[in-house]
Amino acid sequence: QVQLVESGGGLVQDGGSLRLSCAASGNIFTMSVRGWYRQAPGEQRELVATMVKDGSTNYADSVKGRFTISRNSAENWYLQMNSLKPEDTAVYYCNAKDVWRRDYWGMGTRVTVSS
Repeated sequence: QVQLVESGGGLVQDGGSLRLSCAASGNIFTMSVRGWYRQAPGEQRELVATMVKDGSTNYADSVKGRFTISRNSAENWYLQMNSLKPEDTAVYYCNAKDVWRRDYWGMGTRVTVSS
């Protein structure tokens, strides 16, 4: 089992920046993919960014060039969000997939971008 806790959400103006953090605990060495998803009101949860073990990353088209996923240890990873837009407003979820492709989720952190 893996437990995930997000932090760093908040209210920011259009064009501003935020950095989200995810802290993992438990069987962290079984994790093969680390990532971020988001869910806007009335919308389905969508992928924002992922990183696999070799460091390769993948981003949603809507955030390419503005968001960056990174990690500094096996148990901590981040989402740097620059040039934020009102349409980025959502609850952001930390995600991990283990080697058996099981998904783990945090409780979410809210990001609100005001125009």
